[in-house]
Amino acid sequence: MECIVLAGGLGTRLRGTIGDFPKCMAPVNGQPFLHYIFLYLQQQGCTRVILSLGYQAQVVTEWLGTQQLPFEVSHVIETEPLGTGGGMQLALKAATSQHVAVLNGDTMFDISLSDLLEFHTRKNATTTLGLKPMHDFSRYGVVQIDRDDNIIGFEEKKERDHGFINGGVYIIDRHPFLAKNLPEKFSFEKDYLEAFLDEGKFYGMPAGDYFIDIGIPEDYNQAQEDFKSLFA
Repeated sequence: MECIVLAGGLGTRLRGTIGDFPKCMAPVNGQPFLHYIFLYLQQQGCTRVILSLGYQAQVVTEWLGTQQLPFEVSHVIETEPLGTGGGMQLALKAATSQHVAVLNGDTMFDISLSDLLEFHTRKNATTTLGLKPMHDFSRYGVVQIDRDDNIIGFEEKKERDHGFINGGVYIIDRHPFLAKNLPEKFSFEKDYLEAFLDEGKFYGMPAGDYFIDIGIPEDYNQAQEDFKSLFA
């Protein structure tokens, strides 16, 4: 399995907590967050990882040089911010597999990638999102799916009792994605998912596995406790 990790984030909201680090290198119990993503990818049977880097890329590449990893790791670097879609597109051009797993470098969603890939191919999807059921939240927008798990809409952030959120783990059919000839800089959410929703080829697979997004200090601090048992 070939996997892309989107690891170019600035970590602006964490700056006061982690200093001048890229978000994927935020320390969690003495190890960068990326270390735990790699442990997850090893557990999931990943054989090749492509890192999409940007801000402070050298911090990541220098750390990589000190690691002995169970899979091949390569990287692409944004010379300027390309948006969530642009960084993904750059990495997909370096991939070789037809179906590629893509992960956000600042979230941990302990979903089964093999189950997600099986779901993706069974649905003949071009893009599949891992969806996390949430309750009593306002920080995330919601992904709407029909009874066949076809994604039919996206709703903006607001206070909600329950809903499915985008868990930041995807399976993408590389060829139709790259065939869109999207611009160098674009938003994966707005300019791809929402723009091509009517094609009916986007699906969402709900999964109740562990999820955390370390984008804010409260959840970053929560990860320090959670990972003690999750990666014991």
